[in-house]
Amino acid sequence: MPTSKRLRPPVVAVTGAASGLGRAFLAKVASSADFRRVVAIDEQRGDTPDVTWRVLDIRDPLLANRISDVDVLVHLGTDESLDTDPAERRRYNLRAAQTVLTACAAARVRRVVLVTSAMVYGAAADNPVPLPEDAPVAAEPDTGLVGDHLEIEALVRRSLRAHPGLEVTVLRPAALVGPGVDTVITRHFEAPRLLVVKGCLPRWQFCHIEDLVSALEAAALGRVGGVVAVGSEGWLEMEQVEEISGLKRFELPAGVTFGTAQRLHRLGITPTAATDLHYVVYPWVVDGVALREAGWKPAWTNDAALRELLELCEGRHAVVGRRLSGKEATITAAGATVAVIGTAAIVRAARRKRRT
Repeated sequence: MPTSKRLRPPVVAVTGAASGLGRAFLAKVASSADFRRVVAIDEQRGDTPDVTWRVLDIRDPLLANRISDVDVLVHLGTDESLDTDPAERRRYNLRAAQTVLTACAAARVRRVVLVTSAMVYGAAADNPVPLPEDAPVAAEPDTGLVGDHLEIEALVRRSLRAHPGLEVTVLRPAALVGPGVDTVITRHFEAPRLLVVKGCLPRWQFCHIEDLVSALEAAALGRVGGVVAVGSEGWLEMEQVEEISGLKRFELPAGVTFGTAQRLHRLGITPTAATDLHYVVYPWVVDGVALREAGWKPAWTNDAALRELLELCEGRHAVVGRRLSGKEATITAAGATVAVIGTAAIVRAARRKRRT
């Protein structure tokens, strides 16, 4: 009986390879025998050894010329910072994703892997727990990162129609946790109390960055494809989160919560739109069927991920996604009114400053 010819290990390229998630993934694949060669792409050379560095801006159309020898490209060169101007961040992220997809099609790269977020499913009081992986995308388009993710996924759909030979896998992680991760979710746990909307309790699911890296490796090797949800198994109830964190809840009516948050955002006091607050008060737990059926298992439980998040948050203070420092943090943490209402003093201070 003839033996099947073994496929050669693929050459993988990684954008955003010098820092953050890109650097973590690069370190993982650089030592893996499953890849023939690893190409690292970024605007500056990183410190990961034993890889081929190509220094360039991934928005440059000449990217296609630099990846002609690549089988799989994992695009991690996105701007996820809450401190970047939202319009500038949107322009950068969309231009980068569009250039990567077009360049990969032109260079005949076989597979592209991108990361968005399970936030695209939307967070709602009546969401099933867990959401099926093929649930409709129901998030509200906004100026925040959720809006960026929605636009990037729309680019992917258009690219698949324009380039039917290109295979694209989109990973949608649950709330990310790990060193260097700074999101509206992680800042929620920097508050002195946990905001809760009356009549609805959130369920909490996390995705440790180490698990996302191993899921990215599975996607790069073609073990999963299409839209793939990533997260720890199951979820934590609010009572469990309170017990683990030692933080108490602070309940407010939905109208007060979102109305005040939107006013704070319009004043430029908070970095995220009020719609982002949905993700800390309503459930958006996902069921990662594709990875599970491929034999992938998360190394981190929700309990362990939350405990690491709390350690990383120690000494930081934030209210409605706005990080506080100095006297602001002392007043807010010591006061009885926290979370949304706790920002009233900040609003008054901002108005006084504008009048002077």
